[in-house]
Amino acid sequence: MGSWSIGHWLVVLLVILLLFGAGKIPHLMGDMAKGIKAFKKGMKDDEDIGSAASHSPSDETNVLVKEKTMSEIGKERNTVHS
Repeated sequence: MGSWSIGHWLVVLLVILLLFGAGKIPHLMGDMAKGIKAFKKGMKDDEDIGSAASHSPSDETNVLVKEKTMSEIGKERNTVHS
């Protein structure tokens, strides 16, 4: 008692076949596989977008600005005023 015998599983399988039909089950499994593939693709796209967002142009601009030395800034001021 409490365990499912092979007879119980056959009855469950028969009820499922009667409810859904033998032709519809492969279609349902195919749709489920397509859904899983779409989910995995969406997760991969999110990771790609996340890595691209961490290298934003504003970060690159900040690095470039920090690399300028005081002499370069002085030279730019002299050319602007001349």
